[in-house]
Amino acid sequence: MSLLLGTMQNNTIKETNFHFEGQQNFYRGKVRDVYMFDKHLAVVASDRISAFDVILPEAIPYKGQVLNQISWFFMQQTQDIVPNWIIDCPDPNVAYGYKCTPYPVEMVVRGYLAGSAWRAYKKGVREMNGYKLPEGLKENDPLPQPIITPSTKAAQGEHDEDINSEDIVKKGLVDRKTLDKLEAYTLALFQRGSEIAQKQGLILADTKYEFGHFEGKIYLIDEIHTPDSSRYFNIEGYQERQQQNQPQPQRSKEMVRKWLMENGFNGQEGQKVPEMTPEWIAAVSSEYIALYEQLTNNKFEKSEDTDRYANLQQRISAVI
Repeated sequence: MSLLLGTMQNNTIKETNFHFEGQQNFYRGKVRDVYMFDKHLAVVASDRISAFDVILPEAIPYKGQVLNQISWFFMQQTQDIVPNWIIDCPDPNVAYGYKCTPYPVEMVVRGYLAGSAWRAYKKGVREMNGYKLPEGLKENDPLPQPIITPSTKAAQGEHDEDINSEDIVKKGLVDRKTLDKLEAYTLALFQRGSEIAQKQGLILADTKYEFGHFEGKIYLIDEIHTPDSSRYFNIEGYQERQQQNQPQPQRSKEMVRKWLMENGFNGQEGQKVPEMTPEWIAAVSSEYIALYEQLTNNKFEKSEDTDRYANLQQRISAVI
């Protein structure tokens, strides 16, 4: 087994380049480094951060650990609803589990009118994936019921596209019986996530789930209820802000997108990512950690290994 040095500065994991006995493949996503074996995966949640389908030049300390540990927390809280792919988390930044074959759709579920759903509503759209929305809703208002607005799972560098359930079946992406199960799981997971968030003073406004299959069984895969895949509002002051037509501060990666747009960057060709100052990086890191602590009601323990890469390698080797 050999280790090619990755990059790590100020206790951030920007990338890993391991090779393990029995490893069959490797994939580097926007955030995760995925080591593939016969029937299993070892996934390293790096501290990379992306926005507008662009990986930003600087990493965010402890971001990967936050994402991995929030996912692990919620996977444990929802395994009675649907089995999930994770078998173990041998390291704060690592999840190890079943190598599922993903279904090529993302199950986006919305409890509030925000983001792209609000932008569509503002343009006059009143039906989304068969759900009819009432007139007179404002941005960030609660919807009459949670709605599922699926999207296709695009290749890296490309944008996901909205698709309705009927077209998912027509195009052969997922058969009707399986899609019905995925939709039922999605609504049940969203309800559980909303209940947990509410107890911690947060509103789960919207999120996405991904599913796959392994040896004939459906599994929840990827991440769940993290700030990268979900939008949270603070319950405190929510009603007052809505009544006064004030924006709802978002507890999610949206803070990064907003900062980029305010500084003239939204992923268009020729645009330059604004300088990510140490102060701004520290503020983003602190917000990720604060959201972890609020969501899980656990104190965040920073991983301070003196030889982070060697320990990552050893801990993955111990479980494969």
